[in-house]
Amino acid sequence: MRTNFDFTPYRRSTVGFDRLFDLLETNARTDAADGYPPFDIMRDGEDSFCITLAVAGFRPDEIEVVAQQNQLTVTGKRADDQDRGEYLHRGIAARPFERRFQLADFIEAGSARFENGLLSIELKRVVPEAMRPRKIEIGGGTPANDRIAGPTDQSREAA
Repeated sequence: MRTNFDFTPYRRSTVGFDRLFDLLETNARTDAADGYPPFDIMRDGEDSFCITLAVAGFRPDEIEVVAQQNQLTVTGKRADDQDRGEYLHRGIAARPFERRFQLADFIEAGSARFENGLLSIELKRVVPEAMRPRKIEIGGGTPANDRIAGPTDQSREAA
């Protein structure tokens, strides 16, 4: 079964959607290549979200969370285990990882917490005041005959 999709015909017939197609192609490649570490995305409210990554075997100081523009990057790299002895079986994944999340406009990363092998990152939609809908008050109506006199109207009245 074919897992990738060719957006070339759509790119030729659309204008201004290049970023969208790039995101779709990048996301398809990244998700198909590696599902590590597993994660959940949960909506906490209308404007708040939480991403939880299962990072068993990592300590908080071995994980880095970076929010830049519309992208959240979580990177993990374990320290060397040379002092701990010889492993007979290694079932806990300890390989380095980098997981990227594309964030929608006005989504900001907040706090991050590490508990019981789970890394939770709080996200919140913060719409600037200028972009928020605002209610416009409707004033009292004035009769149609009343109008503001312009310069040509004033010159007629003087004549």
